[in-house]
Amino acid sequence: MSALREIAGPFVVAPPAGVRVRTRLRVSAADAGVLREVGGYLGSLASADLAARRAQGRLDAGGRARSRQVRKRELTAKSSSRWAGALTRTSEDAYQLAYRNLLAERRSLLARVRRIEARLTVAAGERAGRVRGYPTPAERHAKTVRVQVLRSRLAGVERQLGTGRVSVCRGGKALLRTRGNLAAAGLTETQWRERWEAARLFLTADGEKDTTWGNATIRWNPDHQWLEIRLPAPLGRMATRPVCRTRSACRWRACPRAPGTGGCGARSPPSWPPPASTGRAPS
Repeated sequence: MSALREIAGPFVVAPPAGVRVRTRLRVSAADAGVLREVGGYLGSLASADLAARRAQGRLDAGGRARSRQVRKRELTAKSSSRWAGALTRTSEDAYQLAYRNLLAERRSLLARVRRIEARLTVAAGERAGRVRGYPTPAERHAKTVRVQVLRSRLAGVERQLGTGRVSVCRGGKALLRTRGNLAAAGLTETQWRERWEAARLFLTADGEKDTTWGNATIRWNPDHQWLEIRLPAPLGRMATRPVCRTRSACRWRACPRAPGTGGCGARSPPSWPPPASTGRAPS
């Protein structure tokens, strides 16, 4: 008998069964007020949770699990278990992404510093083996100044990695920097403030698909074209349905796609509110 492992025959993998809907809604003034208040309230919880996660610094797998358990328990009392799960998961993802960005920046800075320093060891206009010096003394001097700047940036990155305190900006650093030069961006302070507040809203519910039309937090009925949202406990006064839920008065439709393929627009995409998404795990 041969000792080689038998190779199984080819087979076709089943297509993904999960669905992700991401779209824009044309809502009434009342619905817009509800969505904005819910998104603003959850956004404030997301900002506080992200700040708490950043303060904890770098954690191992066990530390991350314990941290999320504690933070989720606190957020559940202020919203719901599903909202708390989405908030803590988003904070952890944002922290890990920022940490990976720092690692990538350190690799880039190290490579640039080493390259410049290698060429600075050779006099201007000369060559030593495969290393060529800079063509002119002026360029060599400019690179000397440049490498000092890069070393300073590298030292800052090393300090951040050492403490585990990464920089994360809810709403985006690009939009934050725009605040310092509104004229160049062609925006007024009011217009910028509207964009900033909209970018910091939080209205995303992920997790298992536990109902026919989505999950226990955001439901979408493709037949009757209504959207229903589970409100956080402190906002239960706005509920229009049982069990602290509210249903949109508008009729809307969206095109579901497989996970990772993005979403599609509604029939009339307005400038607000920002996309609300329901994540459904493969069934």
